Amino acid sequence: MNIPRTFLAAPAVGFAALLMMGAPAMAAESGSAQADLQPIPLNDAPGSGSAMVEIDGSTLSFTLTAKGLLAEAPHAAHIHFGADARHECPTAEDDADGGGTINTTDGAPAYGPIVVSLTTTGDTSPDSGLAVDRFGVGDDINYSRGDVQVSAEVAAGILAGEAAVVVHGVDHDGSGAYDGDTKSDLDPALPTEATDPALCGVLNASQMDMPAGGVQTGEAAVGGTDLGLIVAGGAAALAGGALLVARRRTSTDS
Repeated sequence: MNIPRTFLAAPAVGFAALLMMGAPAMAAESGSAQADLQPIPLNDAPGSGSAMVEIDGSTLSFTLTAKGLLAEAPHAAHIHFGADARHECPTAEDDADGGGTINTTDGAPAYGPIVVSLTTTGDTSPDSGLAVDRFGVGDDINYSRGDVQVSAEVAAGILAGEAAVVVHGVDHDGSGAYDGDTKSDLDPALPTEATDPALCGVLNASQMDMPAGGVQTGEAAVGGTDLGLIVAGGAAALAGGALLVARRRTSTDS
């Protein structure tokens, strides 16, 4: 008597099903990154600072600190990222018009467009890039926010070390205020000092921590299930199938 092919294939199908049950879904981006904020060349900003970013899937949290900036003035701050950017902070060579300073247009090829506005409250999209009433104020900035939603592309770019944090607002003429005849390339109603980049730092991803308890040596966890148990279950299914085939053959021969 011929044994149906589907019967012989059943244990293998069962094994594949077990593997599929134990396989994890596509993992979301998660991890942390930090940036050391240093003065933009040519822009007369003596300050410094740091930024820390935590990413969990599409949710971002950040802490921003900066010192030495223009006192009693708002300082717009953003995460910049662009697939075609150089993924770095500007250098003196980025002074495209030779004017002796770096404005926002000059800096764009280095770090890309705004992807997250690091506002203290409210909207965090690029639309809030100049929301000066919702950024840190003064020469000593320190604030944090959570639950900022970002795209998968932005999350991946940050964790790949391709995004930069930029704090804006400089005092080119030392007057103690945003002023001067040169207008901002972002908003002609503002002086360029209000929007020129002051500090910049590339976000460098840190190593992710191991899960609590880790994984036993020689075993791999798949979706919370030991791969060894899955293989053992599959082997048992194959063995059971072989036993059924043997019994059916014995019954047929008799």
